[in-house]
Amino acid sequence: MKPLSLASLAVTLSLGTIATLALPSAPAAAQDGVIRCESQNNRERVCNTGWRNAQLVRQLSGSACDEGRTWGSRNGSIWVTNGCRAEFVEARGGWGGGNGGGWGGNNGRPGETIRCESQNNRERSCPVGWRNARLVRQLSGSPCNEGRTWGVRNGAIWVSGGCRAEFAEARGWGGGGGGGWGGGNSNYSITCSSNNNRTQNCDWDDRQGRPVLQQQLSGSACQQGRSWGYARGQVWVSNGCRARFGTR
Repeated sequence: MKPLSLASLAVTLSLGTIATLALPSAPAAAQDGVIRCESQNNRERVCNTGWRNAQLVRQLSGSACDEGRTWGSRNGSIWVTNGCRAEFVEARGGWGGGNGGGWGGNNGRPGETIRCESQNNRERSCPVGWRNARLVRQLSGSPCNEGRTWGVRNGAIWVSGGCRAEFAEARGWGGGGGGGWGGGNSNYSITCSSNNNRTQNCDWDDRQGRPVLQQQLSGSACQQGRSWGYARGQVWVSNGCRARFGTR
């Protein structure tokens, strides 16, 4: 066999390198069922998952990841935009097919979380069969304040004003006719959001005592006295703080 010249060898190695670089990269596998999807430079990114619905489990970005605004699921994929970077898992038992994406007929089984969303600021009613509910995770940038933008009536959760959240059945709540709260209810909580870093005041039933921060929902820090506080029957938040407040 005639030995290759140095020039021929260089051409052969170069072609091999180009061929290797041209190979399509395999889709990233979900590690332990978790998929990471990242919006770089605020551009929209689509990550194929094969899932019907997804659930955010860990936000990685300073930019907010709000479902329906900066991330969502469609056609077996997750989309992210406006700098949202997060990890997602498949959401099981979610939306039923048929009438406009309402929840299917599981009708609020014990321990179940139900999602209810106000689209275009319109009121939405989600049947659950519960007497009372509690908010477990706010999904919207718009505030979800009980009695103002969400509540329970006639066995259904209602949301309005752009509130989008997940709810669970609240057990042991007093059920008076006017919906008033009994003193010291440990299940009482509200969610308050500072949008565009502006100060927001949210009504608090002072019969419950002073509020405490139960869960921070924002990437921005919620620090008492700096970005949230309480005064005269209202919780205030600022500087992008979004959180759920309750009793001790």
